[in-house]
Amino acid sequence: MPFLIICKDKKNSLKKRLAVRTGQICHLKTLKKKMLMAGPILNKNKKPIGSILIIDLDKRSDLNNFLKKDPYSKAELFKEIIIHKFKRVF
Repeated sequence: MPFLIICKDKKNSLKKRLAVRTGQICHLKTLKKKMLMAGPILNKNKKPIGSILIIDLDKRSDLNNFLKKDPYSKAELFKEIIIHKFKRVF
């Protein structure tokens, strides 16, 4: 079941985001084909203010384990994480 994950950054956290970005990309690559989409949410100045991920995992517990190891989560970058089940149509 795919999950849509919307992560909203804390205010003034761009430096923190950039400091752990390389580790974040490596972490995302561990999912290989299960990572359907990932990228930043941008503000009007085209600066990241959050992230969106669509990940196809069997169970919510698998997703929770993945997020616990997430470098952005470990760095306490996010003020909010919203998770929804997602149905891919296209």
